[in-house]
Amino acid sequence: MENGFSTAAYVVSAVLFILSLGGLSGQESAKRAVWYGIVGMALAVVATLIGPGSGLWLISVVMIAAGGIIGWFVANRVQMTEMPQLVAAMHSLVGLAAVFVGYNAYIEMANVMSIKASMSPSLNEAGMAAALHEKGLRGFAALIAHKSPVELSILRVELFLGVFIGAVTFTGSVVAFGKLAGKVTSKATKLPGGHMLNAGAAILSVVLLIAFMNGAGAWALIAMTLLAFFIGYHLIMGIGGADMPVVVSMLNSYSGWAAAAIGFSLGNDLLIVTGALVGSSGAILSYIMCKAMNRSFVSVILGGFGNTTGPAMEVEGEQVAIDADGVASALRDADSVIIVPGYGMAVAQAQQAVSELTRKLRAQGKDVRFAIHPVAGRLPGHMNVLLAEAKVPYDIVLEMDEINEDFPDTDVVIVIGSNDIVNPAAQEDPNSPIAGMPVLEVWKAKQVFVSKRGQGTGYSGIENPLFYKENTRMFYGDAKDSVNQLLPLID
Repeated sequence: MENGFSTAAYVVSAVLFILSLGGLSGQESAKRAVWYGIVGMALAVVATLIGPGSGLWLISVVMIAAGGIIGWFVANRVQMTEMPQLVAAMHSLVGLAAVFVGYNAYIEMANVMSIKASMSPSLNEAGMAAALHEKGLRGFAALIAHKSPVELSILRVELFLGVFIGAVTFTGSVVAFGKLAGKVTSKATKLPGGHMLNAGAAILSVVLLIAFMNGAGAWALIAMTLLAFFIGYHLIMGIGGADMPVVVSMLNSYSGWAAAAIGFSLGNDLLIVTGALVGSSGAILSYIMCKAMNRSFVSVILGGFGNTTGPAMEVEGEQVAIDADGVASALRDADSVIIVPGYGMAVAQAQQAVSELTRKLRAQGKDVRFAIHPVAGRLPGHMNVLLAEAKVPYDIVLEMDEINEDFPDTDVVIVIGSNDIVNPAAQEDPNSPIAGMPVLEVWKAKQVFVSKRGQGTGYSGIENPLFYKENTRMFYGDAKDSVNQLLPLID
């Protein structure tokens, strides 16, 4: 009965997770999709707690309650600007959990093998089962006890891979968190030897797998874990800040595959399905983002950001500043306006002010739209979430491919805290680190106003020729304060 309920609950949870992923593809259905995921996870937890092999309910309930309280506290405290690093931190916990589960599986396997070795070899299968039952083996240990030698070998491979992927995910996510939070340099940094160190560590891990399969023992698993920790650290340290959105998505995929590998080890069908959903969706998203950047996924992950073939093109001219009166005057005269939000808008928490500006301009009959680049911000969909939070109508929020051809016919473009995604060097400078990357061609508009704190090059450290063009004016200052200055001037 318990097994039947758990199986049915797992099937329903898997369907809810699939519906959740499908719903997240659109802003209108995203809120409903989140609830699908919440209900699916709650059902999965309940089914696991009362399913076959369950036990230690008090500890389980206490840990779930503690995790829920911590999650509630974090969710209420973390600002939207900190969401990318929060996601990276959550990925690190998934990776670490995979490592712990893998080690626990190995310990259980070793205990069961020790018990079986101490039994009389003359016992038949029924006698062996009865003896194991008397030893108090239950849950995962009982599952191991009834596996054949071939199944045990497969289990060893599964737990080895689960620990390896989990360890890489853990340290990689920690480094990604540090880069996103500004606690670690955003520049691509490698130790002497570069890729050869990663390749050497990966080859040694394969050698350790072979040794582990031939009875090498815990030392091989521990040595591989240390190598995997190094690979995760060195791999992500070698990737620059501008590629962090892809890295976050990639680490999401890694955490899914780690969960799926552990699901195979534990014989948990839902964990396998859920891990595969997360792993495949993260991989697809990473590919889409790399395509949007005109970059090879392998190049991003292995090559890091900032590799160029020669000196970057020198930027000529000077940045010309403008005040709020000048921007307001241009907006009053404009018929069409496109707003390009970036991470600077998130940092300044200017989305509500931008939403109010949009409302006022539209009330005057002006055509106002938003242009969203696939890698705007530091997390996929970051800008869409901010605008939805500020109640910006969904139908005026357009993706790059939908709006890029409209810039030549646009009177005013307002860029708020964006750099790389509006950088003409991607098309004009073959030696630029972002050469070939599709960008929002805002410089083709009649007038461009860039809301920016100062004259720095931003997070990725790449100079932007847009700021020096004749039709561009720099609207310096905090984005929220700057937009708020405009509001009373356009009535």
